[in-house]
Amino acid sequence: MKPIVSIVIPFYNCSYVDQAIRSALNQSYPNTEVIVVDDGSTKELERLTPFMNRITYIRKDNGGTATAVNEGVKKAKGEYICWLSSDDHFDQQKVEKQLRFMLNRGAKASFHNYDFVNKDNEVLLPFVGKKFSNAKEIYLSITNINPINGCSVMLHKDVFKDVGYFSPNLRFTQDYEMWCRMLINGYVMYYLDEVLLKYRSHPESGTSKHSDKMKKEVRVIKHYYHSKIQQFMVQHSAWLKNIKF
Repeated sequence: MKPIVSIVIPFYNCSYVDQAIRSALNQSYPNTEVIVVDDGSTKELERLTPFMNRITYIRKDNGGTATAVNEGVKKAKGEYICWLSSDDHFDQQKVEKQLRFMLNRGAKASFHNYDFVNKDNEVLLPFVGKKFSNAKEIYLSITNINPINGCSVMLHKDVFKDVGYFSPNLRFTQDYEMWCRMLINGYVMYYLDEVLLKYRSHPESGTSKHSDKMKKEVRVIKHYYHSKIQQFMVQHSAWLKNIKF
């Protein structure tokens, strides 16, 4: 039987959530479940109504993206987990292509490229993410920036059992911290060189509204993790270089 893939959508007052849900429900891969975690929304709730009989709906008090994603992961039935922000949307073949890519390589974690779109879904920048040819390049890159879009990631559920969940103490960069934690624990994040996500730019996005707070969190993450990542790279350099994408 094909493994279940759970798609977790954290939702807080977002006017694009119906597009996100529709893209998750319309996946070409048949064995999926869609979990919408309402993080204490007070607006846009009517956008969920048409989908209620096709999704798992969880409502919780407002606690931020990390707490919402964690709640969804804990309730997920899937062997593999994806996370989709409520203002972004997946390509129809995202789950099918990414799961096949991971199964072929025995990977527990992977990510792919994405397009940058505006409020009307018009592509502003195509294939905007950094490309990688081997695992060592990812380790090198993450010591400078976060090159991995969280909504492009698929993880085996064992990863959470091993390294833990997203940190609720980080409101804006919980994904960056998680990738650093995974990498120092030897979880290679395999890169799939395809665009399977539309990542939206709009004035109400967290990136637009909270850039100063994000930069502060990034400094904290770099201070704590980057020497650990560099040490891991020195110890496992040949192994990392041999993991090709």
